[in-house]
Amino acid sequence: MRIAEILRRKGTEVATVPPDTTVRNLLAALAEYNIGAVVVSPDGSRIAGIVSERDVVRSLHARGADLLDTRVSEIMTVDVHTCAPDDLVDGLRRTMTEHRIRHLPVVHDGQLIGIVSIGDVVKSAISELATEREHLVEYLQGRY
Repeated sequence: MRIAEILRRKGTEVATVPPDTTVRNLLAALAEYNIGAVVVSPDGSRIAGIVSERDVVRSLHARGADLLDTRVSEIMTVDVHTCAPDDLVDGLRRTMTEHRIRHLPVVHDGQLIGIVSIGDVVKSAISELATEREHLVEYLQGRY
């Protein structure tokens, strides 16, 4: 399965915040959209970084409550792993495991067009297994 298929199922909406957003406002966005990471973008299409709940927790531990008024640009990950719509989900699964990341922005022609989470990858694996099971049952029951 390709990343484009996941985006077709879940949609292409991506929550973004500008780099000068405060961590306090970032937390409000994470809560409002019930998500675990936000792409940091100056214009909604170019990627400056990504910031996750994990980034906030680690920074909160190191800096304390003053972190809430800090800009997300100070705590975001700037070396962002991305994927393309034509990439295979198996490769994405490997990248997420090797780099211990849970969210990958999807980029096409240098523009942000979606985001894929570890939950999306798991859902796609379950869907593929269910389809394979169906085909095997049909084969065994002589429906082919």
